[in-house]
Amino acid sequence: MRDEHIDADARLADLVASRLCHDLVNPLGAIGNGVELLEMTGKADGPEVDLIRDAVRAAEARIRLFRLAFGGAAPGQVTSAREARAAAEGYFNQSRVDLTWMNEADAPRAAVKNAFLMLLCAETALPLGGTIRISVGENWNWQLEATGSRLNIDEDIWSLLRFGTPGEGRALRPADAQFPVLQFVCEKTERSVNYVVEDDTLRMSLS
Repeated sequence: MRDEHIDADARLADLVASRLCHDLVNPLGAIGNGVELLEMTGKADGPEVDLIRDAVRAAEARIRLFRLAFGGAAPGQVTSAREARAAAEGYFNQSRVDLTWMNEADAPRAAVKNAFLMLLCAETALPLGGTIRISVGENWNWQLEATGSRLNIDEDIWSLLRFGTPGEGRALRPADAQFPVLQFVCEKTERSVNYVVEDDTLRMSLS
């Protein structure tokens, strides 16, 4: 009974995330179209318009990735290689992280969800920026390598991936959401995510 309640709560969270991302895309797109029309008519020019355009593009990119990372992933759903790459690269386009996305094949939606959750976890380890390289092997076992100066691994939250709970006294914050979600989806599919830190490099793997 407890597992049924957990599954129901997780499904509801998936639906809420998908709904929020879906409903926010349209108004953001409208703002972007409005800026383009103003530019075409010559009624808007200058750094202010550039700021609005860049902000809209960044917000759209984040929503696309969040929808795939936190939204539902029903059995049989597939995400095209083009959509996955665009979402991943778009998210990091205006950040201090240089992403190399290695997969060139269409993938099950659930596999893309796992990859994007791993990316969001790895991002927290690079407060000063760096590089992330992610590739995939058989059975959609992702391999990720993140490198950056002053790598920051908060073991109280990263330990959640291994033990299912954060460190004692460590309260989860909204910015930590990807960690329990990744741990939950791995547990439900009988998979595991591992990580190791060596000097300025973080390596994560899904098996």
